[in-house]
Amino acid sequence: MVKAQWVFDGGRPCLDLVNTLRDRHRGGRELLTSPSALVEWLVLAGLLPRPVTASADSLASVIALREAVDRVARGAGRPADVRLLNRHARNAPVPQLRIDGNGVAHRRFDAPDPVAGAFGTLAVDAIDLATGEADVRICAYDDCGLRFADTSPKRNRQWCSMARCGNRAKARAHYARTRGR
Repeated sequence: MVKAQWVFDGGRPCLDLVNTLRDRHRGGRELLTSPSALVEWLVLAGLLPRPVTASADSLASVIALREAVDRVARGAGRPADVRLLNRHARNAPVPQLRIDGNGVAHRRFDAPDPVAGAFGTLAVDAIDLATGEADVRICAYDDCGLRFADTSPKRNRQWCSMARCGNRAKARAHYARTRGR
C-alpha cells in the first residue's frame, strides 16, 4: 500500500474525497497519485471492505468526481457536474437483506464493480450534502484549506479539526499575545 497521510475530517465521505487534493490555495498537492493510492483511500474511508484492483481510468474518474463534488458543495456546480454526479449515483450499491444462520438480519451491499459502487456511494453522499442542511466550509487555518461540513448549531465552526488546526490557531494567537509581555 501507498501509506499517504490521509485525513478524514470532512464530516462526510464526499468531502473527505475532496480533501485528497491538499493545499488548493497553493496550487494543490495530489494524494491520489496512483490506482493503489485510490484503493488505499477507499478502504480506509470504509467504502471498500478490502483492497481490490483499480485502473488508471478509475483514478481519472474519481479525480473528475472529486472536482465536481467540490464545485457542487461550494455552490459553483455546473450542469456537467450534476450529470457526472447523477451518472455515478446510478452505480451506488443497493442494500440487500441477508439472514444469517442464527436468524439475525444483516444489511449487505453488493456491487458488480466495487470501485464503481464506491464512487456511486460518494456521488449519493454529495447529492445528500448539496440538498441537505449542512454548510460546507473551508478551514480557517491559514495553512490548511480542507473542506468540512459545518453542522454545528450556530453554523460557526471554523476549523476542519479542533485537535489539529484549531489547536494550532489558538496556540499561535496565545503566543502572539504573550510574546509582547
